[in-house]
Amino acid sequence: MSAALQGELGLQLLKLLISVAVVIGLSLIAERLSTRMAGLLSGYPLGTAITLGFIGVEISPEFAGQSAVYTLAGFSSTLALGVGYWLCGRAQGLRGVINGTLGGLLGWLLASLVLAQFEFTRVSGVIVTLIAIVLCMRLYRGVPESTARKSPFSWVSLLARAGLAAGIVFGITALAHLLPPSWAGLVAAFPVTMYPLLVILHLTQGPVAVATVIKHYPAGLGSLLCYALVISLSYPGMGVGLGTLLGFIVATAWLGVFTPLQRRLASRRTASA
Repeated sequence: MSAALQGELGLQLLKLLISVAVVIGLSLIAERLSTRMAGLLSGYPLGTAITLGFIGVEISPEFAGQSAVYTLAGFSSTLALGVGYWLCGRAQGLRGVINGTLGGLLGWLLASLVLAQFEFTRVSGVIVTLIAIVLCMRLYRGVPESTARKSPFSWVSLLARAGLAAGIVFGITALAHLLPPSWAGLVAAFPVTMYPLLVILHLTQGPVAVATVIKHYPAGLGSLLCYALVISLSYPGMGVGLGTLLGFIVATAWLGVFTPLQRRLASRRTASA
């Protein structure tokens, strides 16, 4: 086996392991700890870091950095997916998953087709998604919340998570080789971690738990915006490794400031109610 082939196989294996570990970890948080926390962490740059990172390694850091500019606006499509899933996935079980998936993918596709008609800068991409965040948070204000209940361990569920997460990541990174940076950036914003989480929760805990994750997802997107903004600036000059590290530092700092602030605001609203 040639060194080039070994390197390619090693890269694909690394992609598989990272994708699986991230989605399983997020799912366990939702099932064992809090669906609210899982919703917030769905906005942490996990799936986006995987896709943009491997696009940078497989194509070039410059291509990934240029794509990240459109990823900033592409998070609006992710929010559209959440709205579509929430509206259509009200039924229990597999029927709810199928209806929610179809509604969510339709929302994501329509939003992405609209966004693809425009040329975005870093500023305009952030503004578009901030507007979408505000609109979604207002839309979800009356959505009831659920508390997580523990589910028994299942190898079937584990393998389903692994397959779905890996399939999405491999699909996105493969498409990036065929797409211009604008569409590659929009596709990179696809919710690699959130969508498998919605499917898993829907099957194990029902649509109310799914609605809780979707409700809190917009509040966590500030971290993703910070990450994609840093990547768009750092990848061309610093490369994938250092650029990714800097992106995670800034995204984590955002969460460290925003999460306590959100808790205080929520406590005040509860006290005044």
